[in-house]
Amino acid sequence: MFVAVWWAVALLRQDFRLLPTPDLVLEALVAAAKTGALQSNLLITMARVAASFFIAMTLGSALGILLGMSRTADRLLGPWVVLFLNLPALVIIILCYVWFGLIEAAAVAAVSINKIPNVAVTLREGAAALSRDLAEMAAVYRFGRWKTLRHVILPQLSPYFAAAARSGLALVWKIVLVVELLGRPNGVGFELQTAFQLFDVATILAYALAFGLIVQAIELGIIQPWERAVNRWRR
Repeated sequence: MFVAVWWAVALLRQDFRLLPTPDLVLEALVAAAKTGALQSNLLITMARVAASFFIAMTLGSALGILLGMSRTADRLLGPWVVLFLNLPALVIIILCYVWFGLIEAAAVAAVSINKIPNVAVTLREGAAALSRDLAEMAAVYRFGRWKTLRHVILPQLSPYFAAAARSGLALVWKIVLVVELLGRPNGVGFELQTAFQLFDVATILAYALAFGLIVQAIELGIIQPWERAVNRWRR
């Protein structure tokens, strides 16, 4: 239905440069794939996304669990998390480029810093909502720290991990494109900037389509199966 409406509107406007029909977008997608530009730029962007996502999830999860389980840590670090949560992403990106230069590490750091507060806030709420009854049961049966973490704490936090991963992936994709547009010589963001300068809407939509397919594949092939697996203990 979406494609049919898109096609009808494009035909009514008769301005295929501003709103190309789906077949023109598909042609642009195939043309970019034949030259290898589509695959190489997607792989470069996905590598940046993966690195930033891993760093943000690791540090943000640890910070969020600490804030949720320690009132002292929450009082000391909570205001800083809120500050970075509301700091514009563009400010962090520009500062990282100015301070560290137009290098790959600065790009990944900028994306990670933007995402860490979001993960921390989500996991803080999950850690604060942990069941005290289950914690007391683990203490009575002398689970120990490792078994308590593995069998009591992490299963309860799995929905919050899934929420942080799902929202985090969406946010990281968007910020990575801005980072590439501002200071990288390759990647999807750089290609979108080039297409914008050439007023090539078909190429812009082609990369958007490729992005959408990749995101859906990750959601259906990785996140949802993992979410079902870790929630099997729930009745």
